[in-house]
Amino acid sequence: MCKSKPLLAALTAAFLIGGTIAVPSRVYAQEAPVAEEAAAPAAATPAEPTLEQRVADLEAYINNVARTPDVASKVNVPGHGHNAWQMASTALVLFMTLPGLALFYGGLVRVKNVLSILAMCMGIVGLVSILWWLCGYSLTFGGSNPFIGDLSFAMFKGMSPGGVGAGYYWISDYVWAMFQLTFAIITPALIFGATAERMKFSAVLLFTGIWMFLVYFPLAHMVWSTSGFLSGPLNPDAGIKAIDFAGGTVVHMSSCWTALVLCLFLGPRSGFGREPMPPHSMVLCMIGTGMLYVGWFGFNAGSALGADAIASNAFTTTMLAASTGGFVWAVMEWFSKGHPSVLGFCSGIVAGLVVITPACGFVTPSGAMVIGVAAGIIPFLAVTYLKKAIGYDDALDTFGVHGVGGTLGALLTGLLADESANAVVGTLKEGLFFNQVKAVILTIILSVVATVIIAFIVKMVIGLRPTPESELRGLDLSDHGEEGYILS
Repeated sequence: MCKSKPLLAALTAAFLIGGTIAVPSRVYAQEAPVAEEAAAPAAATPAEPTLEQRVADLEAYINNVARTPDVASKVNVPGHGHNAWQMASTALVLFMTLPGLALFYGGLVRVKNVLSILAMCMGIVGLVSILWWLCGYSLTFGGSNPFIGDLSFAMFKGMSPGGVGAGYYWISDYVWAMFQLTFAIITPALIFGATAERMKFSAVLLFTGIWMFLVYFPLAHMVWSTSGFLSGPLNPDAGIKAIDFAGGTVVHMSSCWTALVLCLFLGPRSGFGREPMPPHSMVLCMIGTGMLYVGWFGFNAGSALGADAIASNAFTTTMLAASTGGFVWAVMEWFSKGHPSVLGFCSGIVAGLVVITPACGFVTPSGAMVIGVAAGIIPFLAVTYLKKAIGYDDALDTFGVHGVGGTLGALLTGLLADESANAVVGTLKEGLFFNQVKAVILTIILSVVATVIIAFIVKMVIGLRPTPESELRGLDLSDHGEEGYILS
């Protein structure tokens, strides 16, 4: 009993002073802790930490900051609260793909192609998970090169469930790796909304596998690694000091500029412009939208890497931008078409979520409202008028919502980022908008060039499109030998 008194005293002291502890804003979304100095020799470390050191350890946990260095911590495991939020966020982001995106996209295609969308999402989950474990995580977060990682963490070498520090101070290294995996999963899945109903399943998988190595792993490393070329908050020597809280460039821009190029490369669906191709189930689409909406709180607020003030800000701005975007899009339809549609509400909500993603941890609620209004107007114009003017067959408006929205979000982040929302903005504010422009240009160039190369490779090796007969029959039967609905 007497051995427990110091710990009890520490806990009591921590809770007594908890009301006056100023919780500092954590500086960035995907930030890894600053490397600590080498530990002091064992002889210099007290056998037991003092009461003050134990209280400092608890304060570090509450504040989501680094432990006191050179102290033998009694809490040498992931912090339960922060780690629990990170696990919940990881599940929420996976929920965005399965079943969220699968149902959202699945409802928008014709009835003969609904299973092809579900299979695409499930196939990408499996393929990307394997690549991530094998070398993808290491190529994204290993090494010190500004453009690509190395193989130091291949097959999760050197990592453990009780280890911390790979992602942030109080979350498990394994949970960090799984959280990032869910981002790597949904990014390529977004691409194939633009090519829906006319790209073979085998081509989808081969394209995805190559694309991860040429686009996703390098770009995620450049933006979120401590040595990244575009990682302004983490790398003082970054070539372009841009900011991206949760994936405007890495996820939405990369996938959806790819989607535009790929849908142009493939050409339109058979019958496009000559026959109607309405969504087969707006009910499924709306359900999928709701799942994406809920899951996106894990996507954005989870990128704070702890249950702290930055997460609270990202949660708030995500809610405001998404709901505003949905309402504004529907109002735009009301004025231009005479009625607000369920599809309009769904598109506007997703557009709001997309545009706020890079900014959610850097802007105030007022900034989020500006972003929500812009998300309801600019992508609406792209989907309604730009697509028709150029004549490309973006089957599910992937580029109009995610590509245009992601680009808009990256630029608005440069204009609206506020150090009152996140302290890191203060050191990067000067020249931030122009750095965002540079990051946008680099992302577009990388995505477009890589897509053209990969598309030629896949076309030569196995072909991209099904036969005209298979496309007319539907990809459910031609690729998967089954039907989504048995109506007789």
